[in-house]
Amino acid sequence: MTDLINISFGDAALTALLGYLVVFFGLVLLMVVIMIMGKIMVNRAGKASPDAAAVEPAPAPAPEIPAAPGSAGELKLYDTDPRDAAMIMAIVADSLGKPINELRFISIKEVKEDEV
Repeated sequence: MTDLINISFGDAALTALLGYLVVFFGLVLLMVVIMIMGKIMVNRAGKASPDAAAVEPAPAPAPEIPAAPGSAGELKLYDTDPRDAAMIMAIVADSLGKPINELRFISIKEVKEDEV
């Protein structure tokens, strides 16, 4: 019987190597299963797509949507994420104490520190 307290360096290295091999084999097996499932799903989606496109007519161009009541037109964003622009507009409206649809934002530009 092997003494697990006083294990030799060779036995410890072999045990560690076998542990690593088992883990990596499991990861490779999981990767193969995921790749196979991905190919199956792509094939299913590819087969369903042409049938649906052949039956449905091409969509008509969307009509011009009028601006919402109270909106002030188009907003131009320069180097600004739309989410950040929405937060800036909400902060300005809150600090002024006015509803956002009563304010007009023409453009929002991010100013870098080196530009100041």
